[in-house]
Amino acid sequence: MRARSGAGLSRVEAGRTPASIAAKLSFESVTHRYGEVTAVRDVSLSVEPGEMLCLLGRSGCGKTTLLRLAAGLEEPAEGRVLINDRAVSEGPHFLPPERRGVGLMFQDFALFPHLTNLANVMFGLKSLPKAEAEREALRALGRVGLAAQAASYPHMLSGGEQQRVALARAVAPRPSVLLMDEPFSGLDRRLRDEVRDDTMNVLREARVTCIIVTHDPEEALRMGDRIALMHGGALVQSGKPADIYTKPQSLFVARFFCELNEIAGTVRDGFAHTPVGRFAAPGLAEGSAATVAIRPQALRLRPGGTGVPARILRRQFLGHVDLVEVAVQGLEVPLKGRLLRDAIPPINDSLYLDCDPAEVLVFAAPGA
Repeated sequence: MRARSGAGLSRVEAGRTPASIAAKLSFESVTHRYGEVTAVRDVSLSVEPGEMLCLLGRSGCGKTTLLRLAAGLEEPAEGRVLINDRAVSEGPHFLPPERRGVGLMFQDFALFPHLTNLANVMFGLKSLPKAEAEREALRALGRVGLAAQAASYPHMLSGGEQQRVALARAVAPRPSVLLMDEPFSGLDRRLRDEVRDDTMNVLREARVTCIIVTHDPEEALRMGDRIALMHGGALVQSGKPADIYTKPQSLFVARFFCELNEIAGTVRDGFAHTPVGRFAAPGLAEGSAATVAIRPQALRLRPGGTGVPARILRRQFLGHVDLVEVAVQGLEVPLKGRLLRDAIPPINDSLYLDCDPAEVLVFAAPGA
């Protein structure tokens, strides 16, 4: 099928993505097993209409299984899935995928190589008359900047363009909920940033409820209205990106979002005392052991003043910042910092180190 040309294409490309009627998606005490393996355990989570939730975690933590349960590709062993507070996966109320108003976008894009890009997008519009389906598909391709490639085939496109075709196909039917499984993992880093930003614009304009599965914490922080972090099939913590980053509820969560310098400390008078200073330890018992987690950007070095004596052991150029390793008396392992080059004194100077308390986290030591 040939793409339209001339002024018609320019009008399509200038068009807006049709808005969806966003739905609320909820999981209530959902558990799912594959044989003896529990892939998802007792997960309760809601995604509000129009919200973009990033489901974050390492491979095998249950993210994709939760997505498949929402889509209706799996039926939970326990608990239930609801759309707009209506159960869609509970006994006789189990709705198949095609009746849920849920769109899917897979990691490998799952484009049909024998179909044109236009036909790929039209594939999910079979319920419409052909002319209307073509019009909607062209509009969706235009919104992702590919109306001119409508008559081409997927193999003729770059990886980023294929991803955009897959996105156009996912939003063209105007789903109430869109589920995206690692949609950017196959792209190189520079292309990934560009395509990710374009995708966010399309999703915001479509006003669709969206769950994006990712293992990349930076991606989750950039894209999500909220982040839900999973580990071992369970939901560990959920919240707004700023909250989950600045107020992690456990050392595991803190480690997931940032490399840490972890130092043993002892709590006295409400502070964890360490060789690099003392840090507020609210809620920890007097005399208990603590783990003080210092983010690399917390380190501050100066030739004199307050702080503890320190010495730079190594300095590496990383672009806009340098990576430094700093020795402090009382620590067997040097601290790692990421500092602006202009803020780093000469390597052979006698230095003093302190830490920005806003970038330091204190937890009860494991087993304490």
